[in-house]
Amino acid sequence: MSLNTDMILTLIILLLASIMFVSGKIRSDLVAVSALSLLVILNILDTGEALAGFASSVVIMMIGLFIVGGAIFQTGLAKIVSGKLLNLAGTNETRLLITVMLSTSFVGAFISNTGTIAVMLPIVISLANQAQVSTRRLLMPLAFSGSLGGMLTLIGSPPNMVVSETLEKAGFKGISFFGFAPTGLICLVAGTILIIFFSKIVLKGKNKSSSKKKKERSLDDLAKQYSLAQNLYRIQVNEGSPMLEKSLKELSLANLYRLHINEVRRRQSHKNPFFKTINQEIAGPETRLNQSDIIYVTGDYEDIEQFAKHQKLTIISDDIIEKDYSTAFEELTTPEIGIAEILIPSNSRHINQLVKHSGFRENYNVNILGIQRKGNYLLNQLKEEKIKSGDAILIQGEWKHIARLSLEHEDVVVVGQPAQAAASIPLIHKAPIAAVIMVLMIVGMIINVVPAVVCVMVAAIMMVVTGCLPNMESAYKTVNWESIVLIGAMIPMSTAIEKTGAAALLSEKFVIGLGGYGPLVLLAGVYFATSLMTLFVSNTACAVLFAPIALSAAIALDVNPIPFMLAVSIGASMCFAVPFSTPPNALVMGVGKYKFMDYVKVGLPAQILLGVVMVLALPLVYPF
Repeated sequence: MSLNTDMILTLIILLLASIMFVSGKIRSDLVAVSALSLLVILNILDTGEALAGFASSVVIMMIGLFIVGGAIFQTGLAKIVSGKLLNLAGTNETRLLITVMLSTSFVGAFISNTGTIAVMLPIVISLANQAQVSTRRLLMPLAFSGSLGGMLTLIGSPPNMVVSETLEKAGFKGISFFGFAPTGLICLVAGTILIIFFSKIVLKGKNKSSSKKKKERSLDDLAKQYSLAQNLYRIQVNEGSPMLEKSLKELSLANLYRLHINEVRRRQSHKNPFFKTINQEIAGPETRLNQSDIIYVTGDYEDIEQFAKHQKLTIISDDIIEKDYSTAFEELTTPEIGIAEILIPSNSRHINQLVKHSGFRENYNVNILGIQRKGNYLLNQLKEEKIKSGDAILIQGEWKHIARLSLEHEDVVVVGQPAQAAASIPLIHKAPIAAVIMVLMIVGMIINVVPAVVCVMVAAIMMVVTGCLPNMESAYKTVNWESIVLIGAMIPMSTAIEKTGAAALLSEKFVIGLGGYGPLVLLAGVYFATSLMTLFVSNTACAVLFAPIALSAAIALDVNPIPFMLAVSIGASMCFAVPFSTPPNALVMGVGKYKFMDYVKVGLPAQILLGVVMVLALPLVYPF
């Protein structure tokens, strides 16, 4: 086979795209789409071939996995699992890296690396936040470890199945389920060490999002600043209480006991796990209490105790809602109800109004929990306080009412964005459902009764239907569209390289030309030719291309073909140097704020040195 015009043009486009990727001056997804457009304009690919990448099962599966990962994060399941990992690893960065990589590799041995990374991604992000470690330090090693784990079993990586099938078709014995494990363990250990070493050198803690979070106070920060945990109590309404069936306006509790009822929660009669069983209501003048209702009250403990005694109530916790700010935050905020801080500008009509006459509760259905004035925090007897210019007021109410209040620009300024804050509240009661859906998805991918993409899409749908994600808008927001466009536009590049004959020409010339230098040199040639080609061609296509060439070369030299076939499967799977070579690399790119050169600096030396280790190790495990 000789060079032709289409082949030359394809390689030139690939080279130009690589240069632009490396420069980082143009967004990677724009570069990929531009390269794809050139392939169509030059008639190297037809329209169907060009758009096939966006209809690829890999791309569709990536979208579904982003949604599944978003639900794992939204329900707090990621925080629960990451907490367990944090207890295991501690906050030492190296131990965290080792724990993340080994646990991911174990999962990756049984399901696709794409599915593995999508499941682990929200967990590791949560782990990084809890350990106060930059996500940049963990996410790229996470992506690479999914590929390392795939070398332990027959089903861990598609190239493993390709080489086993190639051997069987040629009359040799196929490789068993755990037949890859001896060399896979060497690959896992060596790869983990190399990736940790290079990532520690290159991936510094540059997590820009963490600096932004310090400037913008979170809901948890507000709970701490206003010391909500110090005067917030849960009280249960008992049978025979004089408060039953009376409105709060009739009871006039604030005047009698110097306290404030913020919220009422009552259990609903239905037990369906897919719907809320607790009804939450911001307390207002017309609110009426029922037996077994839980009311959230702020005030001094002596007043609360007297109130509970006179009204035949039970204080659920004698020590407030524990003296834990995060617990207070979780009690006061839900996806429907939240807290926010508002500022009183100098031209506000509320200046010099008493809180009880301000109309916040009557007009906006929000309660005032505290006032910050010149560094002091006022938390009790707020109804009799006059609002002053410059006051910062902490309010609680339904998110939609807080958002409506944010439209009153002349009278109040709402700090933060209520819609975004509401979306950040974890749906804790949905965590068990999300866990079941995730486990069923993994089991479905392992037993392989239906294609993996179907398992993922069904899981994504179930996450929305069961309320693990609030709505479809939330589901769409979980998808990193830059990564989707990048991988969808680069898949046809692989098609062009194969269609023009560039892949076959390069592989034959490179591998067969080394046959005269002995089996070790040939083995190195097979490995590194496969490793180079997998940067631009999918690992499955790469294995399909190189497996018969490697087998023929081994037979011609009359040596054991197993190390050569394993060199193909490992070389095709260990692709770390570019972000678009594997879906896991693309999955973490946007979230980790990585640039193309980050992959080159960490992945390329790791990929080359791992190749050297494996070329030397393979003949030791499987002699020629």
